[in-house]
Amino acid sequence: SSGINAEYGDTPDGFIKLNDKIEEIEKAHGGEKRFRLFYLALPPSVFIPVCTQLKNNCWIESNNAECRVIVEKPFGRDLESSNVLAQAITALFNEQEIYRIDHYLGKEMVLNLMILRFGNELFRSVWNRERISCVVITFKEPFGTYGRGGYFDTNGIIRDVMQNHLLQILCLVAMERPVSVDASDIRDEKVKVLKFIKPLELDDVVLGQYVANPDGPSDDSKHGYRDDPGVPNDSKTATYACAKLQIDNDRWAGVPFIMKCGKAMNERKAEIRVQFKDTPSDIFGSKCQRNELVIRVQPNEAVYCKMNVKSPGMSFEAEESELNLTYHERFEHIDLPDAYERLILDFILGTQTNFVRTDELAEAWRIFTPLLHKLDAGAKTPVEYKYGSRGVATADEFIQKSGFKFSGTYKWSAAKK
Repeated sequence: SSGINAEYGDTPDGFIKLNDKIEEIEKAHGGEKRFRLFYLALPPSVFIPVCTQLKNNCWIESNNAECRVIVEKPFGRDLESSNVLAQAITALFNEQEIYRIDHYLGKEMVLNLMILRFGNELFRSVWNRERISCVVITFKEPFGTYGRGGYFDTNGIIRDVMQNHLLQILCLVAMERPVSVDASDIRDEKVKVLKFIKPLELDDVVLGQYVANPDGPSDDSKHGYRDDPGVPNDSKTATYACAKLQIDNDRWAGVPFIMKCGKAMNERKAEIRVQFKDTPSDIFGSKCQRNELVIRVQPNEAVYCKMNVKSPGMSFEAEESELNLTYHERFEHIDLPDAYERLILDFILGTQTNFVRTDELAEAWRIFTPLLHKLDAGAKTPVEYKYGSRGVATADEFIQKSGFKFSGTYKWSAAKK
C-alpha cells in the first residue's frame, strides 16, 4: 500500500498528484482493464468540490476502464441540503457509479431479513396488520459522546442513527416482495414503503439527553452530555430518541413502527421485535402472552420466536419459552464478516443492492426534515436520563400507548453449550 499527502478542495493540484500515483500503480501491475474505486469519508461541505476534482482529474471515460465512488454519511442535514449534494453528484456521475454506504445494510442479520421474510412460507400470511400489533426497532450503545461531543452536537441521535440505520431496517421489514433480488427491484420496493410514511410531528417523538451517573462503573459515565467542552451548556441536542411511524398502505395501516435509539444506555443492542396480536378467544385465563419474532442484529446474532408452551411437569399452566436460532451456536465454525468488509466487497464487485439510491435518500429526508427543523429551533427540550439507564422513562409509556404490550415475564438469553 502507498499514499500521497495533499489538500482536497477546489484546487486540482492534489488530485493531479493522486492521478499520477494511480497511473504509476496501474503501469506496474498491467492488465487489460483498469478499475478505479474512490472512498469518500469526508465532511458534506467538501463532497462537491472533491467529486468535481475527481471527475476532472482522476476519472477515466473508456470502454476498458471502470470508476466508482463510495460516499459515507452524513448525506446532508435535511432534504434541501441532501438534494443539493445529490444534484451535484449525479451531474458528475451516473447512478451506477455512486455507492452511498450505510454499514447497517451490511450486517448479517439485516441481510437475513430478505430470506427470512420471502424464503419462508410460514411468515407470508401473518406479515400484515391482521396479525401484527406493532414493530419495534431498537439501537442502544453503552457509551457516551465525551471527547467528540462537538461533532455530535451538530447532528444529534436522529440524524446520526434513526434517519439512516433504523429507517433502512424498517424498509426491509415492511417492503413488499420484490420482483427479483436485483438491486433495482429491491430498492424500488424500499422507496415505495417510504412514500407511504407521513412526515413526523413533534408528538410522534420522545427525546432524551443523558446526564452523569456518579455511581457509574467507568470514568465516561461520570460525564454527562453537556460536560463535554465541545458541547454548549444550553444544548438541546437529543442523545436518545423514540419515534412512532405509520405506513399508510394496505399491508400496514394502523400498525405502529417504533424506532428507539440512544447513547450512554444500559447495554449494547440492536434488534427488530415484531409483536403479534393477542390470541382471540383465550381459553387459558389470559396467561398466554403475545408471540414475538425477534431478530437480534448485535451482539450475539440470533433469531428467536417467543411462544407459549405448557409448563413441564404435572401442571397445565402456560409459560413463555422460545424457538431459538443463535448464530454462534448453530454456525459455530463460521466467522461472520464485518459489515464494512462485506459492503466494500460489494463495491468492488459492482453490486449496489445494499447501498442507498438517490430517490431513497430523498424520501428518508422528507420524513424527518420538518421535525428536525423544529428541533433545531428548540421546539422540544429533551428529558434527562442517567448514564447507564434504559433511557427516558416516559418512552415506555409512549410505546405502550402506541400498541406494544410489555409483559415483563420473559428475558431471552443466548444459548449455551
